Amino acid sequence: MAGKQAGEAGTVLLVGGGHAHVAVLADWVRRGPPAAARRVLLTPEPALRYSGMVPGWLAGQHAEDEGVVDLGALAARAGAELVLDRCAALDPDARVVTTAAGGRIAFDIASFDTGGEGQGAALLGADPRLLEVRPIGAFVQRLADLRASGQIPARIIVAGGGAGGVEIAFGLRNMADADLRPDVVLVTGAGGLLPGFADRVRRRVATALARQEITVIAAEARFTDGALVADGQSLEPAQLVIAATGSAAPAWVRASGIATDGSGFIAVDAHQRSTSHSHILAAGDAAARTDRPLARSGVHAVFAGPVIAANLRSLLAGEPPRAAYRPRRHSLYLMNTGDGRAIASYGPLVAEGRWVLAWKHRIDKGWIAEYAALARGV
Repeated sequence: MAGKQAGEAGTVLLVGGGHAHVAVLADWVRRGPPAAARRVLLTPEPALRYSGMVPGWLAGQHAEDEGVVDLGALAARAGAELVLDRCAALDPDARVVTTAAGGRIAFDIASFDTGGEGQGAALLGADPRLLEVRPIGAFVQRLADLRASGQIPARIIVAGGGAGGVEIAFGLRNMADADLRPDVVLVTGAGGLLPGFADRVRRRVATALARQEITVIAAEARFTDGALVADGQSLEPAQLVIAATGSAAPAWVRASGIATDGSGFIAVDAHQRSTSHSHILAAGDAAARTDRPLARSGVHAVFAGPVIAANLRSLLAGEPPRAAYRPRRHSLYLMNTGDGRAIASYGPLVAEGRWVLAWKHRIDKGWIAEYAALARGV
């Protein structure tokens, strides 16, 4: 660590309150805080909303306050100072983060688990009807306001054919508090429905979409002269357009000079460590693995969390990181279809039913309950 002897206490900074950093804070609660003179969590929101439960909330399966982790309480129990602001700039060599409010936080070791930036406007064009899925908190608040006001749109377009877009389409089609079920159109993009998934999974999901009368258009959508168009076909009328098009790297990453992949995400190795700055770790939507291709998914951020926790302790002790995240060949996806069922996908394997939804609820609620208990001190 700069200016310190190996093993001497320094400052550890967690930038972002994402899925991985919740696991880091939990490690500090369970095992005691690491030997750092100062521990800081920098995040714009005092709570983490678990994105995996949002489709279920849309369909009325969860209350709005479910699926939320109290970051402030968890940070307090972990002995970390909470700074409610967002990262605006990083100087990896000087080891300083500048916040959006102009504050400067010096660190010896830092870990980044920030959300990416929505890219709906860049891909679709600007329009007042466009609602980005990211940040998830703002997305939920906008839809909660629509539900509370009774102004649920009659026709909604969802742009994005990945698992996230599919689940949101199902959730909106079954939206709670709607007098009439919204007409939902899923525009997947040129890659089609669930790119990267097995054919059997795509067929099962396509059947479920058709059963619920969700129209699927395998084309790129774009606002042209005030109208949303896909493959030359107008998608109007549309009262709301949801951009579930994945995330772009935050602009401050590329501007910082830290090593990135071709898309501008922090390049990390199997230890979740920056390939250019060994005192920096990263996971989630801020990072990209260089040793293997890895989908930018909350599943991987969850599993990377304990790895980052272990490697932060090693770095603070003046030792090289030893823990590595080695993902399995396939990832388990449980896609909520909003109608009391869910579809399970694991590589070429697929299953569907109410039991799959019960399984999903058990996993999701168990994950939340674990951190809620730690935050409450029970």
